[in-house]
Amino acid sequence: MPVSFDEIMSDLRNRIYKPVYFLAGDEPYYIDLITDFIAEKVLTEAERAFNQVVLYGEETTIGSIIEISRRFPMMASHQVVIVKEAQSMKKIEDLALYLEKPLLSTILVFNYKYKSLDKRTKLYKALGGSYFESVRLRDYQVQPWIERYLMTKGIKINPEAAVMLTEYLGTDLHKIVNELDKLLITLPEGKPVITTSLIEKNIGISKEYNNFELQKAIGEKNLLKANMIVRYFEANPKDNPLLLTIVSLFGYFTKILTYHYLTDKSENNAAAALKINPFFVKDYKTAASRYSAGKTIRIINLLRTYDLRSKGFGDERTEPGELLKELVYYILHL
Repeated sequence: MPVSFDEIMSDLRNRIYKPVYFLAGDEPYYIDLITDFIAEKVLTEAERAFNQVVLYGEETTIGSIIEISRRFPMMASHQVVIVKEAQSMKKIEDLALYLEKPLLSTILVFNYKYKSLDKRTKLYKALGGSYFESVRLRDYQVQPWIERYLMTKGIKINPEAAVMLTEYLGTDLHKIVNELDKLLITLPEGKPVITTSLIEKNIGISKEYNNFELQKAIGEKNLLKANMIVRYFEANPKDNPLLLTIVSLFGYFTKILTYHYLTDKSENNAAAALKINPFFVKDYKTAASRYSAGKTIRIINLLRTYDLRSKGFGDERTEPGELLKELVYYILHL
């Protein structure tokens, strides 16, 4: 069975080491955290000079890696061998031969980023608890992840601010952590709460003109505010790409449709079904009162049409700003 990130890190902190760590998956953040910890904490600085080797998949072979891994450490309890970009290697399945009898004084780390092993292969089965797969977060998992990350540092974030960051940063954890750490540096002393104003000031996301505020304005059928945001997006296309806005609205109206068909529309049940903070349930309740299930389905189909048009299918001339104006007009007047 694959091992979890928390299990790996707990063992590493307690100096319980496996002879092999095969770190795979499409989310590099956890792969890098584990690798960096092993690279920096297992050996002392003096020990690393003779006992730590970093190799690259395109520049080496499994045979060479096995040969190096079978060497004994010099004046240290372990040697560390790190293979970066292992996804570029040929015949990586030959690693199964080494796994039959790995050298316990070697810690062999494979960074197999943006891919995962076929679960049917001999290599996967031989790795067992040495295999870790880092899976990219789904959109709905990002906001809770941000809140948990900040909580570990004793910091809170307003729900609106968490949604703003989620909409802007997407699911790339390296990017998310980088921006969060910037915000932590700028937090006023004695005020451990991240707000929309702090984000606007230090990251450059407008707290008034963003996809979250556009959703809210459309949900309330606030024509003036929705059109102001659309004009702002048109004037700042690089910071507000049309495709991202369409994806955001698609997710929003999909949740509205889900809300329509909930039998139990209580706050906690709706929040769980929609995968949102309970704080925002009232917004979906408001939107559902303005857009019937039938209208919501038509809007979702409309969004699919404009998604294709934004990619040049059946429309190569209309500018993104004009497409967004059309789209929002039709949504608001359905």
